[in-house]
Amino acid sequence: MADIALSASLEDYLEAIYTIVSEKQAARAKDIADKLKVHRSSVTNALHELSDRLLINYAPYDIVTLTDKGRAVGADIVRRHEILSEFFVKVLAVDEALADRTACEMEHVVPRPVLDRFIRFVEYVETCPRGGAKWIKGFAHYCTEGASLDDCEHCVEACLVDVRKRKNQGETNSMAVALTTLNPGQRARVTKVKGRGPVSQRIRAMGITPGAVMEIERVAPLGDPVDIKVRGYHLSLRREDLDGIEVECLAGPVGKPVEL
Repeated sequence: MADIALSASLEDYLEAIYTIVSEKQAARAKDIADKLKVHRSSVTNALHELSDRLLINYAPYDIVTLTDKGRAVGADIVRRHEILSEFFVKVLAVDEALADRTACEMEHVVPRPVLDRFIRFVEYVETCPRGGAKWIKGFAHYCTEGASLDDCEHCVEACLVDVRKRKNQGETNSMAVALTTLNPGQRARVTKVKGRGPVSQRIRAMGITPGAVMEIERVAPLGDPVDIKVRGYHLSLRREDLDGIEVECLAGPVGKPVEL
């Protein structure tokens, strides 16, 4: 959040609180100290500062919860971390543990326009015929073994074969479908957001616009809501929100309609 000025240390504390609250509904000072591997006295000082900024509800010896403002700021910090970590793993083929540590250090200083470009680049790599998992694997090989012109020629030929295959499959599988036809784990590119009312405006404000890549993360036991990830955000949408979104499946064949 641009209007909230927090030090890197306080952002780490708020991120830890956000994560713990997401799992347990509330956090204790001990939970925070254990997660960040710091002394309880340091946690107490940070809790007072976050409380003064109206980001958490805190009283000595009591549980810690987030205010609405704190929840929004915490979600933004977590989003920055996940975007950077995902970039290091998916694009740079960095080990996940190292990617996570590096994201922790960088998340406090990366400007939002640069962060948004990270998101777009990851989407580009995942959807461009020259990108994807094979391209990342090739980059990892290049980092350790180098490359020759013979390797490049083989790669180009393999890419052309893959493009032709995907093009032929696209005649039947890449048509626009309702988002409700996707199952958890499947990814898709948004092709259309129907309607012009308040609901469709809210959907677009969340970053769900034509061209955006989204992933179905989880469907609630009763089918509603559905958790998705788009542009680095984790969102929960209800059936009436999903009905107006058409997508093009990217991750495997379209499965059975999600039971909503």
